[in-house]
Amino acid sequence: MAKPKNNFKSIRFRLFFTMCLVIAIIVLCLVAINNIVLESFYLYSKTRTVRDLYAKINNYYNSNNSNSSIEEELKRIAFNNNFDIFIETDENLIVFSTDRDLYSAIDMITEMNRFQDSRTVIYADDKVEIRKVNDSGNNLNYILLLGNLDNGYNLYISIPALPIEESVQISNQALIIIGIIILLVSAVISSYISKKFTAPIVQLNDITDKMAKLDFSKKYRLTDTDDEINELGKNINTMSDKLESTIKQLRENNSELEKDIEEKSKIDEMRKQFISDVSHELKTPIALIQGYAEGLIENVNTDEESRKFYAEVILDESNKMDTLVKQLLELMKLEYGKREFNNGNFDVVELIHEVIRKCKVMIEERKIQIKFETKEPVIVLADDFYIEQVVMNYFTNAIKHADEVNGIKQIEIKIEKNEATNKIRVSVFNTGEKIQEEHLEKIWGRFYKEDTSRNREEGGSGIGLALVKAIMNNYQNDYGVINKEDGVEFYFELDAG
Repeated sequence: MAKPKNNFKSIRFRLFFTMCLVIAIIVLCLVAINNIVLESFYLYSKTRTVRDLYAKINNYYNSNNSNSSIEEELKRIAFNNNFDIFIETDENLIVFSTDRDLYSAIDMITEMNRFQDSRTVIYADDKVEIRKVNDSGNNLNYILLLGNLDNGYNLYISIPALPIEESVQISNQALIIIGIIILLVSAVISSYISKKFTAPIVQLNDITDKMAKLDFSKKYRLTDTDDEINELGKNINTMSDKLESTIKQLRENNSELEKDIEEKSKIDEMRKQFISDVSHELKTPIALIQGYAEGLIENVNTDEESRKFYAEVILDESNKMDTLVKQLLELMKLEYGKREFNNGNFDVVELIHEVIRKCKVMIEERKIQIKFETKEPVIVLADDFYIEQVVMNYFTNAIKHADEVNGIKQIEIKIEKNEATNKIRVSVFNTGEKIQEEHLEKIWGRFYKEDTSRNREEGGSGIGLALVKAIMNNYQNDYGVINKEDGVEFYFELDAG
């Protein structure tokens, strides 16, 4: 039973989680850098701005511009940049002050000493000093430039500044909000990318899982992308084809090996069965031959007629053993599929007439009436040699067991055709005693004889009906025996030719 998949351990989840984690770390790093760097960068930016402004104002006064144009330009700069500009002579005469906040500019100069402890010099050279001022009393924060122009004027520039901590907090909040939005958008994009990236890997995993179960029906769908995964899929398809071919060949070889083993097993079983049957059935004739041979050697009977009788018994039993061994060999080959049939079309009516002719002496000795009324040829498809054995066995059995019933001692042979199945049914009926019900199935076994027939003169070898069974099983045709009102009927079927 397959273990349930843990989605948290899948490549897709790990890829998605890694991408989201990287983005989250980047946002946190930005917040940390913002806390560390923003204040310094802010002061650097403001310092650079007021220095540039100082240089520009100094250039204005060094040029030949009129005072009115300089004032207009200073007003424009102050207005556009939200600066307070204050210029005085070295005798404290005001040259320029922004109209918007003239008095506050003057207050800024006069009260500088009051905030001596709160001032922080952030830049200074020969002509310029830039300070960061925190006026907690008036809740004012600004950048103040104190500079000496080339013409001897004193320049003061005040730039309002928010508290840097508040700026950092606002910036951090903005970064966090932006980071969350980016994280959500990235999660969607990461999910799509991870799915797109892992889809071929999942497909390859399914293919290899089926290959592990010897199922090679599923193949990787190749794409136009010339990447490592597509190359891997191509190689897996090639490996799948080769494994399928190899395993198919192995199965065929294994099947052939199993057949060979089965054949050897059948041969061994046939050999054992043959030895068992021969050893069982040859005991009596061997004992008889041995007994009569000893009698001849010891001259038990001195007259010529008795010795001739002994010799005839020995010859008869030898012939019976020869016949028995041949029948056993034939039966073994039939039962174990070692006999090939030379099937062809022939007239079964002509074959039956030939069997009757061969048994003419036995029929006349037992004074049996034969009834076979079919005259027209009936063509069947089979091996005539084996079908003759079937008919001969049925017919000789009928001769041996035929008795007079209601003044009639008769054997009747019938041939019937079944148009629906295209089969020819041959039946051999003889008047006489019925076969006991418990013997109807047993008579088809080898060496089985009813008690009434267990004598060496009239009883057969017990192999005849077993041969019939083996022949019919090879043809997969029906056969059997039926007790009739005044006798017994044996039948078998053949394919119509």
